[in-house]
Amino acid sequence: MIKLFDEIRSDLEIVEAELLEVVKAPDPLLTDTATHLLKAGGKRLRPAFSLLGGKFGDFEIKKVLPLAVALELIHMATLVHDDVVDSAMTRRGVRTVKAMWGNKISTHIGDYLFGQSLILLSSYQGTMIPPVLADTSVKMCEGEIYQISASYDTDQTLRDYFYRIKRKTALLISASCQLGAIACDAPPKTHLALRRYGNHVGMAFQITDDILDMTAEQTRLGKPIGGDIRQGIITLPVIYALANSADRDHILHLINKENKSNEEVFEAISIIKDCGGLEYSSRIAQRYISKAKQELNPLPDVPVKETLKTIADFISFRNF
Repeated sequence: MIKLFDEIRSDLEIVEAELLEVVKAPDPLLTDTATHLLKAGGKRLRPAFSLLGGKFGDFEIKKVLPLAVALELIHMATLVHDDVVDSAMTRRGVRTVKAMWGNKISTHIGDYLFGQSLILLSSYQGTMIPPVLADTSVKMCEGEIYQISASYDTDQTLRDYFYRIKRKTALLISASCQLGAIACDAPPKTHLALRRYGNHVGMAFQITDDILDMTAEQTRLGKPIGGDIRQGIITLPVIYALANSADRDHILHLINKENKSNEEVFEAISIIKDCGGLEYSSRIAQRYISKAKQELNPLPDVPVKETLKTIADFISFRNF
C-alpha cells in the first residue's frame, strides 16, 4: 500500500510526525496509550485520500495537515471503541489498548482522540469541512449501533447491509477525498466527483474486508479469522449463502449459535465458499471499483488521478 503513496510520501511523513505531536499530553498515560495506537501501524488511508484530493486544487500541506490528522484521529477513535465492543485482544497483530489497559482507559482514549480531532477541525470554521465531518461522525455511530442491534439477524437484506457499511466505512473515506479538495480550494464539480469516488471505494473496501475475514491468513489480517461469524455480524457473503446455499438450514443454525467453536466457524466459512458467496461478494466489490474509476474520468489530468485509479484497483484485490 505504501508504494501507492509515493507521490505524497513526504506529505504523509509530515502527517505522521504531526500525529505523534498531537497525541502528546501532560498525562503520560494518555501519551503512552495514544502513541501505542499510532505505532501499531495502519494504512493511513484516510489522510492519504485527503492529501490526494488536495492535489486537485491549490495544494499546500499546511492547508490539508489539520484535516489529515483529524481524519486519522477520528478513525483511530472508532477502532479503540470497536475493540472494547468486540473484546478484541489484537489488531494488526499487535495487542490492543483494551488488552493492555482495559475497557475504561480504552473508552476515554477514544473520546480523547475524537476531542483532539475537533480542536484541529476548528481551524476550518466558515468552510464545509466541520459540518461534513460532524454529519459523517453521527452517521458512523448510526452504522455501528445498527450493526450491534442487527447481530444474529439472519433476515437482513442487501439493502440493510449496504446501509450499514456505507455509514460504518464508506462515508469517512468519501469525506476524506472530498474535504482534502475543499481545503485546497478545488471547485465543486471536482470535490463532488471525489466524494462519489470515495464512497464507491469505501463500499468496496468494506466488502473486501468482509471477504478477508473469511479468507486471509491470520498473520496478515492481524486478528482471528471468522470474527464476524463469531459475533453474529451478517456480511455480504453470509447473506448470499443464506439465499443460495443448499445447506441453508445448517448455516442458519451455525450463524445463529452464539458460542461457536473454531470448527463450527470454519464449517460455516466452508459452506459460504462452496455456494459461491465469496465470488459473488468479490464481483459486487468490483462493480463499486468500476464506478469509482468512472467518477475520475472528467477530473483534471493531474498526476494523482492515475494514482487514485491504481489505489481503487488495489483495494479490491488486497489480501490484508
